[in-house]
Amino acid sequence: MPFFICPGCGNRALSSERTAGFTSRPKGCSKCGFGFLFELLDDYYPAPDAAFFVCDQQARVLDLGKGAFELTGLRDEDVIGRQVGDVLGLRWIDQSDTEPTPAANGAGADPIATTLEWGVRVLGRSVAVHAEGDLPASAVADLFPAYDDDGGLLLVLTPRS
Repeated sequence: MPFFICPGCGNRALSSERTAGFTSRPKGCSKCGFGFLFELLDDYYPAPDAAFFVCDQQARVLDLGKGAFELTGLRDEDVIGRQVGDVLGLRWIDQSDTEPTPAANGAGADPIATTLEWGVRVLGRSVAVHAEGDLPASAVADLFPAYDDDGGLLLVLTPRS
């Protein structure tokens, strides 16, 4: 049975819990009420200081979840509707490179585009985060596609110590 994770509080739920009751329409988070839940095909436990970002099918930020303010210093009103890669200043670090590459570089360089286009998870990618008005930070990114008709993705950034 697949698990679901809430970007708002990190709560995990079973698929049977999402549709319990008289309706087959999926519910939001039973713990905090957050409206989006993302399906996890494998067991996935984010770090306690992980930051969650919910995006639409054009990679625009829809909502900030748990840990986002602590990592970036940005609030919902600062980022909603803007491109997640731009607002967070994401620079993907290729495993063979020592230098970060801009998110717009060629094929395969942008895990956000890969997740949106192919509907696949991208886990454990190194990324440099330089959110507006914040100091640069190093993080590990995990991306999950939204398996619904609207598309979109969940970006989880775990700061490196």
